[in-house]
Amino acid sequence: MIGSVIVYTGLVITATGMILVVRPIERLHVTSRLQGFAVLGIGVLLTGIGVSIPTSESRVEKAETRLDEFMPAWQFNERHTIRIAASPERVFEAIQRVRANEISFFTTLTWIRRGGRKAPESILNAGDSTPLLDVATRNGFIYLANDVPREVVIGTVVTAPRAKRGALTPETFKQSLPAGTALAAMNFLVTPDGPNASIVSTETRVFANSPESRRRFARYWRVIYPGSALIRRMWLRAIKRRATSPATP
Repeated sequence: MIGSVIVYTGLVITATGMILVVRPIERLHVTSRLQGFAVLGIGVLLTGIGVSIPTSESRVEKAETRLDEFMPAWQFNERHTIRIAASPERVFEAIQRVRANEISFFTTLTWIRRGGRKAPESILNAGDSTPLLDVATRNGFIYLANDVPREVVIGTVVTAPRAKRGALTPETFKQSLPAGTALAAMNFLVTPDGPNASIVSTETRVFANSPESRRRFARYWRVIYPGSALIRRMWLRAIKRRATSPATP
């Protein structure tokens, strides 16, 4: 999180510096292009610091969820929670049925993520007719757990040495893998919260097993984190709308 804040602060300062190089603004106490270049340099320096901050590893002491079982250690993660006035069964059904077009900003942010390029069906180009989890699990992700109506976990390989890539199975997440591998897992966890109500959380974890793969993924993560966090929050809201809508079968 702090890395992303520094990166985006640096990018804003860099963009401001570019403007000031072209046109100094006295109200900002920048009266020359040389001062504009100084602002630009500060922005570039901050961005570089943000993407280079070392990562630390977290680990669960005792597995309490299926996500803990398959991803007990990680260097990168995000977690979001929402309360929904619906039973766990209805919420879980909504999780399995939500489509990309029900998630605010999903299409726009994934279009930006793939650079506006056309692409075959994937989590970054999901279309509007198929539940998003179905799209994910037939395009790079697999189900690690699907415990109705409590928890669903999906996982994928983020990076792996090309010569050592094999078939992705749930056991992949429990094995010792070649250096340079990074795995990602994401869950939705549904917990009853009184009569006809549920607490729903979604967590994403990424584990990279070598210093180089951690540095490489850190640069990527700190740039995409704000958009990723927004998608996760909007995804939970889409689940809530579907689970609480009387028109939803």
